[in-house]
Amino acid sequence: MHRRGLRFLRARRRVVGRLAAWSVLETAQTFLTGYALARALDAGFLAGRVDVGLGWLATAALAVVVGAYGTGRVYGAVAALVEPLRDRLVRHVVERGVRDADRGALSRLTQQVEIARDTFAGLVMVSRSFVFTAAGALIGLFSLAPPLLLVVAPPLAAGVALFALTLRPLTRRQEAFLVADEELADRLGTVCPGLRDITAAGAEDQVAADVGAHIAAEQYAARSLARWGVLRVVALAIGGQLPIVLLLATAPWLLAHGVTPGALVGALAYVTQALLPALQNLIHGLGTSGSRLAVVLRRLAPDTPAPTNAPAPAAAPDTTSAQDTTSAPGTSPPGPPAADTLSSLTLSSLTFAYGPASEPVIDGLDLSVPHGTHLAIVGPSGIGKSTLTALMAGLLTPTRGSVDVHPAPDSPAPGHPGRPIRVLIPQEAYVFTGTLAENLGQLRPDPVPERELLAAAEALGLGALLDGLGGPTAEVDPGTLSSGERQLVALTRAYLARAPLALLDEATCHLDPAAEERVERAFARRGGTLVVVAHRISSALRADRVLVMDGRRTTYGSHGDLLELSPLYRDLVGAWSPAGGSPAAPAAHRPGTSHPALPLRDPDGVDAVAGAGLPRDRRHVVAYGPVGQMKTSGDLRDGGTLGGQ
Repeated sequence: MHRRGLRFLRARRRVVGRLAAWSVLETAQTFLTGYALARALDAGFLAGRVDVGLGWLATAALAVVVGAYGTGRVYGAVAALVEPLRDRLVRHVVERGVRDADRGALSRLTQQVEIARDTFAGLVMVSRSFVFTAAGALIGLFSLAPPLLLVVAPPLAAGVALFALTLRPLTRRQEAFLVADEELADRLGTVCPGLRDITAAGAEDQVAADVGAHIAAEQYAARSLARWGVLRVVALAIGGQLPIVLLLATAPWLLAHGVTPGALVGALAYVTQALLPALQNLIHGLGTSGSRLAVVLRRLAPDTPAPTNAPAPAAAPDTTSAQDTTSAPGTSPPGPPAADTLSSLTLSSLTFAYGPASEPVIDGLDLSVPHGTHLAIVGPSGIGKSTLTALMAGLLTPTRGSVDVHPAPDSPAPGHPGRPIRVLIPQEAYVFTGTLAENLGQLRPDPVPERELLAAAEALGLGALLDGLGGPTAEVDPGTLSSGERQLVALTRAYLARAPLALLDEATCHLDPAAEERVERAFARRGGTLVVVAHRISSALRADRVLVMDGRRTTYGSHGDLLELSPLYRDLVGAWSPAGGSPAAPAAHRPGTSHPALPLRDPDGVDAVAGAGLPRDRRHVVAYGPVGQMKTSGDLRDGGTLGGQ
């Protein structure tokens, strides 16, 4: 957990630096709190110079204003540090919820993630405040008179050290208390609905004893937590209140050894107005909220890596770890990642309707896509293209029939974490706050080697954006990216996922024709099966096979076959004769001319669920998007069904 935290902070060095820079203003404010007061007394009021005294007090007041300005800027830096943590936790909770069908995912997403976010922000604030406040106060004490530092610093250090020693035991007992509380709540949730049956069966004593044991366990955990909590009070008394007593007790000795009355008053101001409040906030904030944050983070993102000396399972011959694609020194950069477990797709009597009384959107569709095929799906808006890709991706369950993805003979065992079988890229691309490398490597179990990442970016046309942002380690603000740039990020992410079946549901609609062609050709060169919902007819012309969805009938074949067999396809490409087009046809409709053949945004579109796998779905990946939305057949422009080929 500590290593993860350090990696998280190192990746955001600029934000941490900005936070420290604005916090320096608090150091100056704290320094002047005592120093200006001491000078106002010694050089001003006690010397009979009221104007000098008022001048120093005005300086202290001005320092408070400047410090308040710095504190305001600090909140912005804290937000830039906290929000990426929240995004990462949300992504992890959703991935685990989708992959493991975790019933507690909703609670973690809506409650525990927000607890972690708010607690982390509070801890950053109180820890930062204590460090810079203590620095300003100690510098001020030394500037006024070094003997003052000898009186204040030792008990302050002792109090902080005692508090630090209690953090780990407090965290363990906080976690034990939360576990006991959850177990009690779970037990009561089971018992309370069955009270009538318990009474009827005469099991009151047995159930009461069982619940009583859970109550006793929680009580024991609470008492243990409270006992360790007493040490926090002792640490605060030693570090924050004992220095006040020592300053008063040693005042005659300090005054006899050159400490001025103003310096003594300034020292008391440092302790009472700066050190004591800062230490109190640190102990209460880090002691309670810090242990709670550690517990919540462990429950949200448990450390579950396999031991480094554990033997690899015999059924998993290959992985997608970073060393798989790292070239030896002196060799050429790696090419695009090969989809080396090619997959074929079979639809058998596939039927789907959005409700029991609804007309099927897809009805009895049979289709077999060979390994390595580039398939384009075309048809009018609302005909069911996005529904079909959602079924292929495993997002929707067929009403009847089946969707089968057949791995190649050399593919790894089902469920292998490094090899997702399929990846869906919907129209609305998802980019999260974080580095560009984190965005692009989201679907890989290990960090993507930089050379492989750069090669993928170059292959898909992301190089200009990558250079403009400042490289793979640059922070990405999704709000500053255009729709096309977000799509390029999402497409490169899917490209690096190594899934042998890639489903592009109008995933290039915001790219120009040249960029779209580059992306599709890159996926084709990578290998594997590519299924594209085409919104430009030029995309269909590049495909090996085309599926035309036309009301109750579908037609499947090559471009040349469909020009003869499908009137709708001839209409879409502007080819009014089997030869491939009429010279009199408008230029915009001649074959090979790129233009949007169909309206965008199918009304039956389904957003994907972000995650690294689906339950009972053999580690399929659905790459990007919010929770899926299903719409009834009344939303479709054409309520007709699709016949089998």
